[in-house]
Amino acid sequence: MHSNDDIDADETDLLLPDILDADLYSEQLNQNVEVGIESEDTMPLWKAIKAYPMAIFWCLVVSMCVVMEGYDTILIGNFYAYPTFAQKYGTYFPGVGYQLTAAWQAGLGNAAGIGAFVGVLANGYFVDRFGQKPVLIGSLFVLSCFIFITFFAPNIVVLCLGELFSGIPWGVFASTAPAYASEVLPLSLRVYLTTYTNMCFIIGQIIAAGILDGLVQLDSEWSYRIPFGLQWVWPAFLIPLLFFAPESPWHLVRKGRLEEAEKSLLRLQRKSAGIDVKQTLASIVHTNKLEEELAIGTSYWDCFKSFERRRTLIACFAFAGQVLSGLNFAYNSTYFFQQIGLSTSQTYRLNLGGTAIALLGTLLSWFLLLPYFGRRTIYLWGMATMCVILLLIGILNVRTTSNGVATTQAVLTLVWTFVYQLTVGQLGWALPAEIGSTRLRQRTVCVARNTYYIVSVIAGALEPYFMNPTQWNLKGYTAFVWSGTALLTFIWAYFKLPETKGRRYEEIDILFANDVPARKFATFQVDAYSAEQMEDFEVRPLVTSDKGVRDTRGAIAPQC
Repeated sequence: MHSNDDIDADETDLLLPDILDADLYSEQLNQNVEVGIESEDTMPLWKAIKAYPMAIFWCLVVSMCVVMEGYDTILIGNFYAYPTFAQKYGTYFPGVGYQLTAAWQAGLGNAAGIGAFVGVLANGYFVDRFGQKPVLIGSLFVLSCFIFITFFAPNIVVLCLGELFSGIPWGVFASTAPAYASEVLPLSLRVYLTTYTNMCFIIGQIIAAGILDGLVQLDSEWSYRIPFGLQWVWPAFLIPLLFFAPESPWHLVRKGRLEEAEKSLLRLQRKSAGIDVKQTLASIVHTNKLEEELAIGTSYWDCFKSFERRRTLIACFAFAGQVLSGLNFAYNSTYFFQQIGLSTSQTYRLNLGGTAIALLGTLLSWFLLLPYFGRRTIYLWGMATMCVILLLIGILNVRTTSNGVATTQAVLTLVWTFVYQLTVGQLGWALPAEIGSTRLRQRTVCVARNTYYIVSVIAGALEPYFMNPTQWNLKGYTAFVWSGTALLTFIWAYFKLPETKGRRYEEIDILFANDVPARKFATFQVDAYSAEQMEDFEVRPLVTSDKGVRDTRGAIAPQC
């Protein structure tokens, strides 16, 4: 790397047209980028917080949209054990009481996920065309309308349709928030605000758990209508606030709107921080040009071409790992608590305690794990620990006739929740936002999130049958199933999950283009900003012919 003193001021003073028109291998562009990157890479966390207060603020606002999905996710699942809800939408079984059938539990639990799948797929297209800000605002308007369906649902069929339609904008929120955070923040803040999306899920779950606990004794339809109606609160204050949010500068650069991108960067940074906006802009342009040189497109199909296929699959498995770790069984497990004999009041108090533990796990991860350990290390150890906990729950089910054993099982699900939010729950959001190339980031997150929804729908369809006393009635033995899937995910992560901690997007591009094995990512040396080294790179794009797409890219030449 060059020091700032080694570069003449005239060489770094690029105008906007110069930045846009400069060649990837231009020494002037690379030196501009290098100066800005050196300043950002050496910026301590606290200094970055003071330099980018508005970027942090707008990331927090965008991520707050996800609160609604977290809120409803816990709402529907916990209504199964809600007496008034079961009486309204369930069926009476002699000796058991009112229960939603396993089929309707699966239908209600998965309806929003199916809707979200559609929303995520559409989001990748609309964000690329219009940008993140207008798509978010439009989705909030649409959600406000769909909430009427769930609030006034006269029967379970209408309620299921309401959940399906509401899931469409939720999918937009879940796939936009981590992508937006990864595009407006410097390297040192990136992982905190991408994982903050996960915290917003937890905030929504805590709100829902508190409301459910407070209304469970209310013997009327308002005990479940009020929780549905409270969903109108978020659009009411988020819509006017988001009108003032800056658009992602990366999106504006991809569209060639450099003046707007510069204004957006000025709004995200504090003037007194002394950061040269044009150098930051040059870095974005440099990355975009590098990815164009590597023939990285912007369509969904491009996510599965050449080395982008590997990146997309990693993002998909990282997100799906949240479900495969046992999420549907051990997280917010009020129905499991009910089936092992705990009372209704005990069930909802444990549920509220579980969400508080989840929040604690997230905070401790921010301060004790993420600053000191790599993404790969945290993910692997988290998955292994959850696998063991689930195995213990299954073994203990042999003696659930003892009240003490049932309580131990319940406590172990809370321990599982803590470990999940400490590790995989966080990184399932951060990794897809980091792994994909910048030109395909939104679509990579969308594909990964939809993989999560597909796996979640399958798990959500099976889980009621595992647990329902009128079906397979496996109770705690269900943990054996999810312990097995957690083990398989651990094996995948050991061989395929790369380390991205401390890596800039340009470096990640080069590592994947050079087909570096996952276990060597942390030690592989590459300098994406050295003009001398860039001239040595042999980067040849994909060549399209009437026979299809042929990868003619040669090896890129950083040294290990």
